[in-house]
Amino acid sequence: MQTKQIVARVEELVRPLCEQAGVSLWDVEFEKEGGRYMLTVTVDHPAGVHIDQCEQVSRALDPLLDAKEFDELPSYTLCVSSAGLSRRLKKPAHFAAFLGHTVEIGFYKPVDGAKQVEGTLVAYDAGRVTLESGGRRTVYEPQDIAAVHLAVEI
Repeated sequence: MQTKQIVARVEELVRPLCEQAGVSLWDVEFEKEGGRYMLTVTVDHPAGVHIDQCEQVSRALDPLLDAKEFDELPSYTLCVSSAGLSRRLKKPAHFAAFLGHTVEIGFYKPVDGAKQVEGTLVAYDAGRVTLESGGRRTVYEPQDIAAVHLAVEI
């Protein structure tokens, strides 16, 4: 099973478990970190996520991952966590939900001399992110963007 297939299948399995726990599914990732694989399920709730909800999702999902269809997966660690305040925006729905909010974009290599920029998210289209900062709008191309996170405003 390829990574995209693993992620899609886990999303399918975990979505109803999230609903039962009173949270929504934010994201699923299956990535190699160091020498180990991590299966990370990220959940969200407008009022915040409690550790009990993460535990409930994890305990319900764990036995489902023992199914024969997952036998070929390399050894991995399952992690269920909250999206958090500085959550990563990856999907079009994430960007749509946070239009008008302050975000930070990290780049693979410097763009206009900066490795990251912060501004108000004004648009997202096919991977292009438009920020407004200092009265100026700038469109950033997907091939330059390493990650986009909500900025934590104190």
